[in-house]
Order: sequence, then C-alpha cells, then structure tokens
Amino acid sequence: MIQPVKEKIILGIDPGTTIMGYGVLKIKGTKPEMVAMGIIDLRKFANHYLKLKHIHERVLGIIESYLPDELAIEAPFFGKNVQSMLKLGRAQGVAMAAALSRDIPITEYAPLKIKMAITGSGRASKEQVADMLQRMLHLSKEEMPVFMDATDGLAAAYCHFLQMGRPVMEKGYNGWKDFISKNPNRVK
Repeated sequence: MIQPVKEKIILGIDPGTTIMGYGVLKIKGTKPEMVAMGIIDLRKFANHYLKLKHIHERVLGIIESYLPDELAIEAPFFGKNVQSMLKLGRAQGVAMAAALSRDIPITEYAPLKIKMAITGSGRASKEQVADMLQRMLHLSKEEMPVFMDATDGLAAAYCHFLQMGRPVMEKGYNGWKDFISKNPNRVK
C-alpha cells in the first residue's frame, strides 16, 4: 500500500553518455502527476569530460527548477563493452553527485525492476514502458517525448513512487540453513 504524502517531488534519471533522460513526478496524497520530462543532449560534446561537466550543470539546473525531495536513478547494467560501462557509470555518478550536493536522497533501481514495476515484465521494450506511463499518468500524445530516454527517466521516478511505504527487507537469507542459524528461537 502506497503511503499518502502531503506533497513529494521525485526526480527520475535514466543515465546516458549520448542522451540522458529525466522525469519529474509530483505526488499529492497517493496520486502521481507528471510535472516535466526531457533529455540532456550530450551529442554535441566530443570530449567525455565536457559531457560530464554538462551533465552536472544540467542536473543542478533541473534540481533548482523543480526542487525534488528524492532522486530515483537507473543503475547501469553490465554490458560487454567495459569502456562504455565505465563512461556510463561516470555519467551516473556525476548526476548522483549533483543531487548529493543538494542533500537529496538517492535510490538506485535496476533496469529490470523499473520495467517490471511499470509494465509487469522485466523484458518490456522502451515503447511498452512509454505506453504504460502514458496510460497510467493520463498523458496526451503531445506530451510524449521524441526520445524515450525521457520516458525512461520518468519510469525511474514512477518506480520509486510505487515503492513508497513498502517495507525494506532488513535481513537477507541464503537458504533455510542460514534462516535457522539467524533465527534459532523461531524454529521448533
């Protein structure tokens, strides 16, 4: 059950080194509303370090414009190209550092978890995620962006919204033996 809040702003980010997507959700009570979504276009920068500088500046600008209470960011997934993974991790880190510099708490979500939360399938396409968000948030066709990186950023925010009020598992167990050893008083 989603816990009602007076008002909360969630910034969602889909990290990228060419196009970085973002979405901003406002939660009133238990009702989410899309405030903004867009992209940070990094294609004009040839130098990776200039891209990182631009990410930092733009994310700070988005934070100053919408004053989010929390940041939900997609975690990089492991690919075959180590260099691409490293660059993507840097881009994500710079976005996270911008949020941390404004004392905004961060939650990371695996791409599979975000897709599962939005569509019910971890193998959903970007188009399916965008379509579900359009339906759930009652967005018009005109409000839908050209780049689906923006809807992916919004999806991270929406996934975070769906997690509101859910208990966090404090203990993890590696099978029954582990459970029994950590909880001897619960086993007869």
